Amino acid sequence: MKATAKIAAHAVPTGIPARVDALDWEQVAADLDAQGCAVLEGLLTPQECDALAALYPDDSHFRSKIVMGRHGFGRGEYKYFSYPLPGLIAELRPALYARLTGVANRWNQAMGIDINYPASHAAFLKRCHDAGQTRPTPLLLQYGEGDYNCLHQDLYGEHVFPIQVAILLSQPGRDFTGGEFVLTEQRPRMQSRPEVVPLAQGDAVAFAVHHRPVQGTRGVYRVNLRHGVSRIRSGHRHTVGVIFHDAK
Repeated sequence: MKATAKIAAHAVPTGIPARVDALDWEQVAADLDAQGCAVLEGLLTPQECDALAALYPDDSHFRSKIVMGRHGFGRGEYKYFSYPLPGLIAELRPALYARLTGVANRWNQAMGIDINYPASHAAFLKRCHDAGQTRPTPLLLQYGEGDYNCLHQDLYGEHVFPIQVAILLSQPGRDFTGGEFVLTEQRPRMQSRPEVVPLAQGDAVAFAVHHRPVQGTRGVYRVNLRHGVSRIRSGHRHTVGVIFHDAK
């Protein structure tokens, strides 16, 4: 099975919406259905990655900071962006959402969940904000040597979009070693299945936030997913998390 969705081999589109549209979304949907995750190769340029990572020390871009060790989340830290979001994140969020709503709605239908997601991200955010979920959730994560992120789910409230995206901003082997993105799938009456997702700088992974449908011999059943990051063995690693629902 092809494990990644690549931008067409000709010149990389300069605008974020065009770059998102140029990905092989049929492959993305197939990988999400089969594995619960899909790699989006080359979503950001190295220059865009460096620019986003460089925002971390400037608290004016963020609404809060979380030190993972204080909460039992692992080791490392992250900051939630404040509104207005940085331009790249503000463009990525609606462009990616529009391409993922088909999978999200199909999953809910298969699992018997009576929730339908609107076509536009603005309409979905209005649903969140009307329910009191008004705080932005995109975040910038920073890890150093020995840091890691425990397996978890990013839910934040009643309204949850079932897929999210993480973008690796650092270059493996140059900026850090270790620090693999890890996804686990808890299957009913079976042992959990791990998935380690290799990423290069600028690559993104789209993955299930909470659960997804799987076709079994007796029909469709739900599997529960969690994600995390393995131990950083050396260097520093930065990642952007693009979550489509807002938080209370």
